[in-house]
Amino acid sequence: MTASKQEKLDMALADLRRTFPAVRGALVATTDGLPISQSFRDDTDADHVAAMAAVALGLGRRMNQTLKTGELSEMSISGGIGQVYIYATGRRGVLAVVAPGGMNLGILHKEARDTAVRVARIL
Repeated sequence: MTASKQEKLDMALADLRRTFPAVRGALVATTDGLPISQSFRDDTDADHVAAMAAVALGLGRRMNQTLKTGELSEMSISGGIGQVYIYATGRRGVLAVVAPGGMNLGILHKEARDTAVRVARIL
């Protein structure tokens, strides 16, 4: 039997989290800010993260349009003890990855970019 879209999205996030156990969480949301799939290791409010990720994606896209820097692919938000990475997943979704400080960002970005492409195909 073929997996549903929801199951495929859940598997994509589970694969990302399995590759990076230190990642605090990951979420796929619509560009309207509705959570579709999430995997957090704590009680993070997925509704709020989805809404903020969608707003960040929209703002990033608008900045790129204004500055004529091309199509937005990703953006990051850094804090004192961690980062949030926002990846565009086509025109209909957004992937947010919450990582602690000190991670190997090259490998994380490669895997997260691959996950974003996978999510875009599913959506």
